[in-house]
Amino acid sequence: MTMRRYGRVFREFFRACFVEEMEYRSEFFGNFAASFFGVGMALLTVHIFFYQTDDLGGWTYAEMLVLLGIFNMLRGFIDFALRPNMPRLLEHVRRGTLDYILTKPVDSMFYVSFRHLVFWRLIDVALGLGVIGYGLYIERYVPSAVDVLMFLVVMAASLLLIYSLWMMLMTTSFWVVRIDDLSFIFDSFFETARFPGSMYRGAVRMVITYVLPAVLITNTPALALLGKWSVSTVLAALAVAILFLWLARRFWRFALRFYTGAGG
Repeated sequence: MTMRRYGRVFREFFRACFVEEMEYRSEFFGNFAASFFGVGMALLTVHIFFYQTDDLGGWTYAEMLVLLGIFNMLRGFIDFALRPNMPRLLEHVRRGTLDYILTKPVDSMFYVSFRHLVFWRLIDVALGLGVIGYGLYIERYVPSAVDVLMFLVVMAASLLLIYSLWMMLMTTSFWVVRIDDLSFIFDSFFETARFPGSMYRGAVRMVITYVLPAVLITNTPALALLGKWSVSTVLAALAVAILFLWLARRFWRFALRFYTGAGG
């Protein structure tokens, strides 16, 4: 599939899911209140952390707000596009309905990744932007155009990395179809990105920095927006994201060889 065709297929997914969700638009305000409450609790947690200290792992209160806002934005994107789809892969493999997807004239990995979208989750993206703006206001820092550009680049890299890691995890369902907690494993990993990497010590810090780079996911975009980026860091983030996307793609193709379908 070409990029143009990917875009056309995604637009069709987008349109179909949007029409479906509009049938339940009365739930929007309840969902908004729940998201707002969640962000409020996260802000309260950060405030409690800083009640008796001036920094957290070398990050100031304002910088932590920027980090929290980015975490919330990424979670919004995850819940918008990935969470509605990834757990379904397990069911497709269990029930043999992946057969139906494999016969479609569309890339199977793309289909199982983005077929279902939950639009109200984009509220978290908007709230995350608000928290970022508040953090920058307290920090008294206005990002330059280059800062914003680098932020967008590393945010794209973070989204690619998140997708690739979760996709590889869920692809293991071709062999371990009775494991129901694959999404929980990903959520536990993603939660480590809520805090600065400098907070962690020893083997944990080594793993989330070099093996499963959770630190890159939120810390790098936050530092970019705060003007603390370097060309080498941005290029490294892109390289890691592209590498993991390639690995996820290869792993998916490898796993399909072991899929036996509904007929066993």
